[in-house]
Amino acid sequence: MARSNGPTGYRWGACVAFTALWWWAAARLLLAPDAGVLEGAVAAGGWGLSVLPVHCLPKARADGALAAGRWRRAWRAARRGSGAE
Repeated sequence: MARSNGPTGYRWGACVAFTALWWWAAARLLLAPDAGVLEGAVAAGGWGLSVLPVHCLPKARADGALAAGRWRRAWRAARRGSGAE
């Protein structure tokens, strides 16, 4: 049986639960006059998590990624080059 890369089973349930929690907090902030710090923290945290995956990518897969150790090799080459002058 092959594993899928997407959320399945319990992960889907967690995604739905956290989404419902975020919408509850956002709706309370907009509609309830007694909404407070808890709702604000949940809404801000959910928004922050929703933005995070857009900008995260393993360095090896990123377009224009630099090889590991590139700066170290450049410094070593510069040191060797400056001693010859």
